[in-house]
Amino acid sequence: MKSWTSRPVPQLPGRMPALRLFDTAKGGMATLAATGEQSMYVCGITPYDATHMGHAASYVAFDLLNRAWRDGGQQVSYVQNVTDVDDPLLERATATGVDWRELAASQIELFQTDMAALNVLAPDHYVGAVEAIPMIVPAIERLVERGLAYRVAGGDGEPDGDVYYDVEAAGKHAPETQDAWTLGAISGLSDAQMLELFAERGGDPGRAGKRQALDPLLWRVARPGEPRWPGGALGEGRPGWHIECTVIAQKYLPAPFTVQGGGSDLIFPHHEMGAGHAYSLAGVPLARHFAHAGMVGLDGEKMSKSKGNLVLVSRLRADGEDPAAIRLAILAHHYRTDWSWTGAGFAEAKDRLRTWREALAVAPEGSAAALVARMRAELSNDLNAPGALNAVDEWAQAAVKGAGKRAAGDAALVSDAVDALLGVDL
Repeated sequence: MKSWTSRPVPQLPGRMPALRLFDTAKGGMATLAATGEQSMYVCGITPYDATHMGHAASYVAFDLLNRAWRDGGQQVSYVQNVTDVDDPLLERATATGVDWRELAASQIELFQTDMAALNVLAPDHYVGAVEAIPMIVPAIERLVERGLAYRVAGGDGEPDGDVYYDVEAAGKHAPETQDAWTLGAISGLSDAQMLELFAERGGDPGRAGKRQALDPLLWRVARPGEPRWPGGALGEGRPGWHIECTVIAQKYLPAPFTVQGGGSDLIFPHHEMGAGHAYSLAGVPLARHFAHAGMVGLDGEKMSKSKGNLVLVSRLRADGEDPAAIRLAILAHHYRTDWSWTGAGFAEAKDRLRTWREALAVAPEGSAAALVARMRAELSNDLNAPGALNAVDEWAQAAVKGAGKRAAGDAALVSDAVDALLGVDL
């Protein structure tokens, strides 16, 4: 699947120091070794409601990581999937009377347009679940052969043959090493917590015939009226959600790759199960580090499709809002925090953008280098975008109030730094 086109990133003098990032699985800060090559997988959208502010905040967060690595002289391999066949997509297509393929294509196009407008760097590989099915099927077949997956008999209107991952067997099968996977290794949740979230986030703990309530679906055999693909020994059907990302990541990235990213709602079950699949298939961790962005609400309430209160990037853009201001409104919040989109917060972002642009015209001579160093220091500390924004604020206020010599070179360096490090076009 073709990705969007990234804007060129300005090259800055000097380099970003070593990055420290909060690792969800380790429960604390981790230093990302500057090996010269970094790799990242960020879970993509299910294309039926793109691009709401939760999507935007997550992809902007990991765009900061991408930019920080690049500023540190690292070569970055970045992969993102798109779950272009799944129950929510099919349900929305049925409810709206639109062919599911047309719905997916339109939302993918909208998402990519939004990402380009927000100046999010494009992944090197943008891979749809449908195009990955020929890779997914043999991976599931291997899990069945190894006794780490099993078929469930039909009943209660369900056909025979759905394939599930055996989490208990997989945990016992994992190598006895410090970083081996067992259920809960990524999320750190109790069984009770996992069971509650599993039911809320697409799992089917009550499915008859499963060995364990938390066993996730790997392959859904064909049902009447549903899309289906050849599944080899599995029979016709379509893949489950978690195996999709694991197989795509293992195809296009090193094993393990550097950072698995996504929203905090993906910690369990998605990233937990994906990490288990990776160990079962390759005997090594899926990723060295797991990082997660917070959730975004609206005016203090949870943002959701059911409430009809989604803030869409495309709608803001259609209203004539500057994408740079949208991005600044997101960056005002630390990526790991839960926060709410508000009219007041967006107004502050627009004021901030206006002030920064005005300050460029009066940039003081010799002021840029110190600002760049401060921005790098903030971003190297767990991608502290609010700290970097404050640094630019202070520089802009001093520039507007100052009476010293103005310098076009400093203005150019500040503009390049804000673009390269924060992705904001001045």
